[in-house]
Amino acid sequence: MAKFCYDYPHPALTTDIALFTIRDEQLAILLIRRGGEPFQGCWALPGGFVDPDECLEECALRELEEETGITGVYLEQLYTFGKPDRDPRERIISVAYYALAPCEVLTPVAGSDAAEVDWFNLDELPALAFDHQDIIQLAQQRLRAKLDYSTVAFGLMAETFTLGELQKVYETIRGEALDKRNFRKHILTLDILAETGATRRVGNHRPAKLYRVAHPGAVHYIR
Repeated sequence: MAKFCYDYPHPALTTDIALFTIRDEQLAILLIRRGGEPFQGCWALPGGFVDPDECLEECALRELEEETGITGVYLEQLYTFGKPDRDPRERIISVAYYALAPCEVLTPVAGSDAAEVDWFNLDELPALAFDHQDIIQLAQQRLRAKLDYSTVAFGLMAETFTLGELQKVYETIRGEALDKRNFRKHILTLDILAETGATRRVGNHRPAKLYRVAHPGAVHYIR
């Protein structure tokens, strides 16, 4: 196969991952403390450089595992960030992803070039490296918007849950209260939940039915 050389420069390519979960009824994101320059000691999103023989999603999943130890999460491409001055090292273009997982299945452990890893509530973020504040803001906006036409929020649920718990997740993402009757009617008409036959008591209320997602791991789009 013939090899070609071009006179124009070649930007570097990275991926960054915004991993969301629900902790203490708050929307939280996973950050790493950078162990090396640039921005050594600063908090940032997990991510890194794409290998020459690697697909973008493969890179995102690999970097997430190497830096946080987390695998098996729902991942979706978000946006491409490419301002010329976004990285002080060189011209670097980043393809950002957002990921979702229930907190109960996540045990992050710092690895690779991450000196530390921790969860942060969206309203209590530290100063961030690069343009990662912009990435997180856009990822949060995308997550809120997709509630209206998809089942993306189910990626934050445990294996079984009540409708009340599901409503609380929707309210946490939206930042507003929802009408209980309308919410339940809407969710049940989607025909994507299956009753488990079990119940769970929450506080002094009568036991509530437990549901599961009929097809876990898939995001359904609502017409």
